[in-house]
Amino acid sequence: MPLRDLIGDRLLDALLERSKDEAGGLRLTGENSMLGELVKAVLERALAAELTAHLGYERHDKSGSTSGNARNGTISKNVQTGIGPVGLQVPRDRAGTFDPILVPKRSGRIAGGLDDMIISLYAHGMTVRDILHHLEQVYGTRLSHEQVSRITGQVMEEVRAWQDRPLDAVYAAVSAAPGCACASRA
Repeated sequence: MPLRDLIGDRLLDALLERSKDEAGGLRLTGENSMLGELVKAVLERALAAELTAHLGYERHDKSGSTSGNARNGTISKNVQTGIGPVGLQVPRDRAGTFDPILVPKRSGRIAGGLDDMIISLYAHGMTVRDILHHLEQVYGTRLSHEQVSRITGQVMEEVRAWQDRPLDAVYAAVSAAPGCACASRA
């Protein structure tokens, strides 16, 4: 089912109203943006589901009182996403054994989106300084030079292996010009 069918017009109107900035323009990305709030809500809901799966019982379930481990509130965490920084309330357990998969401990980024964007910008020839400027201007995301260098460094080994790969001795080339029929024998 398309997302549009799940969300009613009243909810969409309320989201649009909340996403306007002081000048009346639409603010979709960046800190305190509409998409940021939506990502926050979805991530926090998924983290709560992860904790439930980890503990093995639903919230307020009486069987949890004898399980030996229980929910223990939340901890604030700011993570960088592809749409900008998002502040989360990450749930935790009393035993300290809950290690979320979606937002891993000691990680300041949501893997995938932001990393992929940085790698793509780097692959297209942007310098680390250009990437930092772009992320801050477009998404309101502030990263350090070291963070971007670490992300691009993760793929440099693969890039070097691809650049150093052995090439075939002969490559076929096909050219099709209008009105020209070409045939070739190998």
